[in-house]
Parts: sequence; C-alpha cells; structure tokens
Amino acid sequence: MGYRVATVDELQDIAYRQGTHMRPVRHHMGISAFGTNAWTAANVGDRLMPEHREDPGIEELYAVLRGRARFEIDGETVDAPVGTLVFVGPEVNRTAFAEEAGEERYEHAAEMAAHLMDMLEGSGCEVVTEPGQATLVTWKAAGDSKEVVERLADAGVVIRDLPGLGWLRASCGFWTNHDDLERLVGAL
Repeated sequence: MGYRVATVDELQDIAYRQGTHMRPVRHHMGISAFGTNAWTAANVGDRLMPEHREDPGIEELYAVLRGRARFEIDGETVDAPVGTLVFVGPEVNRTAFAEEAGEERYEHAAEMAAHLMDMLEGSGCEVVTEPGQATLVTWKAAGDSKEVVERLADAGVVIRDLPGLGWLRASCGFWTNHDDLERLVGAL
C-alpha cells in the first residue's frame, strides 16, 4: 500500500516517563525513514512529553494539533496554541505541558461511552447508566463483579467494581478508541 491514514486518537496510548502519554505514530504507520510520535494529555497542566535533551545531530519538530501547549525550552517559555510548530535543536533541554484541552476531547469521550453502552447491551449486559450521562458507563455484572474485574485486568482492561452493588464501571476518555471497547466487551 502506498499510503496509510490514521487519527491520533486511533493510536495506542502508552503510559511513558514522567506521567506522559505517547502514541507511537512511527510504529502504527510503519514509518522507517524517521521517528515520529504523538504526545497527549488528559488534563490541563499535565506534562505532554518528558523533560529531555536530544543527542548531537538530533533535531525535533513539535506540532500542536489541538488545545494549547506551553513549551519550556532551556529556561524559556513558549506559548503554543493549536497550529503552532516548535523546532528544537540538539542538546537543548525541552518539555511541554497542556494549557488547554480541545473541546473535541469531551465529545469523543461521550461518543465512546455511548458506543460502549450499545456494545454492552448488544452482548446481553444490562446497562445502568442513562444515555447521554457523562463518560462513565455502569452495567450489572454477569457473575461475581470482583472476578470480572480481575479477569478483565488480566486481559489488559481496567474497569471498576462498585462494591455491594454487583455493578461494573468503565471510564471513557479522549484516549479511548474502538479497539479498547472491543477488547473490553470481548473479555466479558
């Protein structure tokens, strides 16, 4: 194939150093000529990328795709609204923080929550959450809720048991994608 298309939200979200979240663009797209990653943050104030310096000869270009970022580059602060490109040369200390979250983050999380509710109902689960109610999805467990939580954890899916109710809860965020939902429902 001569091309590939993906959105940042489709890429795997990997917890990385210093509380950051990396999305491996190079790996997902099969790029071999150069390195490229996406850095995402869930909340205003979150660190977007670890503080670091690149080796001699290594240059980096950062593009702000949504929200607003604050870069700290060798002691200087750079405000970076959506659409900003920031080039940083080698051997220069850099990091960045989320200053604003894009509005589409909540919309995406709400869409994922609605889709999860449909998927759960389609698989025979009784969903407790009312449609359109935030991004938390609660349903009645089939069997012991604590055992279901453990089984899903073994499958790499983190959900919560609501003690004493026999209910389970998943939180959908801007990082949630269709593969995550399919993995959750498939592991039930």
